[in-house]
Amino acid sequence: MTSTSAAPSQAKGGFGLRRLRWPVHLTLGVLLFIWLMPTIGVFINSFRSADAINTSGWWTIFTNPGGLTVDNYSQVIGQEDLGSKFLNSLYITIPATVIPTMIAAFSAYAFAWMRFPGKNLLFLLLVALIVIPLQTTFIPIGQFFNNFLGTGTNINGSFLAVWLAHTAYGLPFAIYLLRNFMADLPREVLESAYIDGASPVQAFFRLALPMSVPAIASLVIFQFVFVWNDLLVSLIFIGPNTENQPLTQALSSLVSSYGSGWQYLAAAGFVAMIVPLMVFLALQRYFVRGISSGSVKG
Repeated sequence: MTSTSAAPSQAKGGFGLRRLRWPVHLTLGVLLFIWLMPTIGVFINSFRSADAINTSGWWTIFTNPGGLTVDNYSQVIGQEDLGSKFLNSLYITIPATVIPTMIAAFSAYAFAWMRFPGKNLLFLLLVALIVIPLQTTFIPIGQFFNNFLGTGTNINGSFLAVWLAHTAYGLPFAIYLLRNFMADLPREVLESAYIDGASPVQAFFRLALPMSVPAIASLVIFQFVFVWNDLLVSLIFIGPNTENQPLTQALSSLVSSYGSGWQYLAAAGFVAMIVPLMVFLALQRYFVRGISSGSVKG
């Protein structure tokens, strides 16, 4: 008798929950559409000519679907040396993501679980570096690269210069994110490892690092997208060295100094976003977990 009466009540409760959820889903759908609307407009304009963009809005394509063209993408993809610039972006982005991620992982573990004098003050100074504008560092870093390590070697224009620059710019946030995540790891697990005779290095590689995969994946996404889309740092530290210029410099040259060629920028933006989108889709299952655990707790 009890089980018979419980079944209708459970069904009624489930139906009530579904009734409560649909307004939430509807609201989220509307917000998602509003958030995606600019991207949809840019994507549609990437298939339209300059005259069509100047004379009508992108939404008119739904009532008048004619006039779409792939000329903008042909101009972007057919640009001279685009393939080499694409490879240069990979040569820059992959090391400039791996190096700060590795350094930040070691540093974050030290800040979270090791004791040394001035630890809290040093961590506070690292966090303060996040708010320093990049523009204020270009001249001193450029001078340092002109006489690298006092050897008289000028590394400006090389991949090494932009690797070091992106590593320095990305480390404060990377250490902050990973330190807050690692500080929330189970203390009992690490303490038991120390009791069993594990060294800090063994505890880091066998326990802390595997448990920090969500935060590391989130950091990789942030750093990869930042470096891949960067134009300012590459303009400063690579400059006119065309052999090492990344994809962003090649795409920015589509627009002349007088503003002509602006209609190609929409297509160029979607060409450039293919690789970061693939990286995000590959690591997105860790993204929310890493951000919510790493940047809020601590």
